[in-house]
Amino acid sequence: MLSDKKEGTGETRSRTPNSKEFLDYISSGWQDSPVQKITAAPAADFAKVRRDAVAKAFSNQVIVIAAGAPKTRSNDTEYRYRPHAAFAHLTGWGSQTVPDSVLVIDTEESNQILFLRPTAGKDSDEFFANPAIGEFWVGARPTLEEVSSLLKIATRDLAELDDYLGKKKTIDLEDAELAQFVSELRLVKDSFEIEQMRAAVASSIRGFEDIVRALPKAAANPRGERIIETAFFSRARMEGNDLGYETIAAAGKNACILHWISNHGPVKTGDLVLVDAGVEIDSLYTADITRTLPVNGKYSDAQLEVYLAVLEAADAAFAIAKPGIKFREIHEAAMKVIAQKIADWGFLPVSAEQSLEADKQFHRRWMVHGTSHHLGLDVHDCAQARKQMYLDAELQEGMVFTIEPGLYFHENDLLAPERFRGIGIRIEDDVLVTKDGVENLSAKLPRTPAEIESWMASIS
Repeated sequence: MLSDKKEGTGETRSRTPNSKEFLDYISSGWQDSPVQKITAAPAADFAKVRRDAVAKAFSNQVIVIAAGAPKTRSNDTEYRYRPHAAFAHLTGWGSQTVPDSVLVIDTEESNQILFLRPTAGKDSDEFFANPAIGEFWVGARPTLEEVSSLLKIATRDLAELDDYLGKKKTIDLEDAELAQFVSELRLVKDSFEIEQMRAAVASSIRGFEDIVRALPKAAANPRGERIIETAFFSRARMEGNDLGYETIAAAGKNACILHWISNHGPVKTGDLVLVDAGVEIDSLYTADITRTLPVNGKYSDAQLEVYLAVLEAADAAFAIAKPGIKFREIHEAAMKVIAQKIADWGFLPVSAEQSLEADKQFHRRWMVHGTSHHLGLDVHDCAQARKQMYLDAELQEGMVFTIEPGLYFHENDLLAPERFRGIGIRIEDDVLVTKDGVENLSAKLPRTPAEIESWMASIS
């Protein structure tokens, strides 16, 4: 390669020719790329409605929503780029977003403008010499006209942003009120978003099928969890943009570690493997699904006992979920079952009813996480929303969230029955609130023990 120097870095490794003769030569002899007809993205009209809602809420202000810059992984290498979720939501631009783009909603002048960096001309040394943004290195960027046609919004060169803003008083996502508003704006999904969620879930289900096919290979490898992780990642990259979050592929006792993402353990016949994974599609919407699978295709008696308890808790949450109930009531319904099951097993120090009291909660030793969270552009979507708009809010048609109870008995937990130690089980589904109840978006992925055993046998 001629150069590997990033803009603004030292000359240590640069070997880029920079004579005028070379610049004249490299800028000549290029055929124009064919003109492509750009049609508006399906998200464009929905994004306009969202921007108008922001403009109405922050009248007589200039709102600046930045996509963000690439994040450094090490030295001059970067993580795969992903724009800020609020930017994606308000523009409809997904995985093809040009880094550093900025959305301006200027309510003072009734302007909505997307500023981006268009591809430099071939007579510019950026074309070949800038590995951060040059076409030789990262490919051509779209033109302003192409992005305007795609997203149905006015566009301008990013270089004009400072002049446009001038002395205008602006607010950005560091403003708590704005961050809260754009987060709460995603609590109820529109029809486009619901379609995207269905697509992300469908792709994720295919990823779980890939996992089952990979289990024999995983069981034969000392780092078998990595085989499982890789199988799902292949599906995410083949059909989408990336993973929605780091895959949890936790076999055996590792399933009791809630955010186990090291995934370097063995996958042993007779153990369970808890897989928590989601595909992020190109619009950047993600699924979030968990299944706990028997490596050999059959649950043992102890595994089945715990699994059925978790399933009953999940079903209890499904049974009450409908418009009008409060979000936190989903968790409460699941916890009533978890507390009662542990009491029935005989190792809860008080009755189930007493344990459910706010100052006790002893049953939470074996399930310390919540039962539900909103889902969408972020796996834990709407995280800046107020409590009264989230946990204490009533469910509304169009909300999408998870239902994911679990039980986790660590191998060294002396308060748990010996037969349960080392077993961790979670069942997680993605749920859409409908007019009179909920729809399980991930229902096509088996969730009862009998269904799972039959499904695994049919795949393998």
